[in-house]
Amino acid sequence: MPNHFHLIVKQLVDGGITKFMHKLGTGYTLYFNQKYKRTGSLFEGKFKRIYIDKDEYLIHLSRYIHLNPIELIQHDWKKRGIKDWEKVNEFLKNYRWSSYPDYIGKKNFPSVIKKDFLMGYFDKSKEKYEKFVRNWIIEDLKKVVQLI
Repeated sequence: MPNHFHLIVKQLVDGGITKFMHKLGTGYTLYFNQKYKRTGSLFEGKFKRIYIDKDEYLIHLSRYIHLNPIELIQHDWKKRGIKDWEKVNEFLKNYRWSSYPDYIGKKNFPSVIKKDFLMGYFDKSKEKYEKFVRNWIIEDLKKVVQLI
């Protein structure tokens, strides 16, 4: 996404996510500023986090995150639904800045992500996960909001 990103991360030690996000933000800002010969911050504020305490929330959130880039080709998808799934599916399978391709069997970020914990809900089947993502409907967004 051009102005934000989503991550699902598992904390291994107390304060680990905060430390990781600080290092990620600082490192990326230094890289970006050096590359484009600029100074200053890139991000407006602190990162936002939501504790995932329900399995149902985890799986729906993963789907929402993987569908989020649709905004780049169909800005009203969250309100009106997905108009052309074939076009959207082709876009998502090739969107470089998402882990979705990894979840459906196309290597994109294989050394960065650990998908086993999520894929366990789908019998480790990329076809079942792809079908779950494809079967998104507008009411699913309401479920995610209610689960927060």
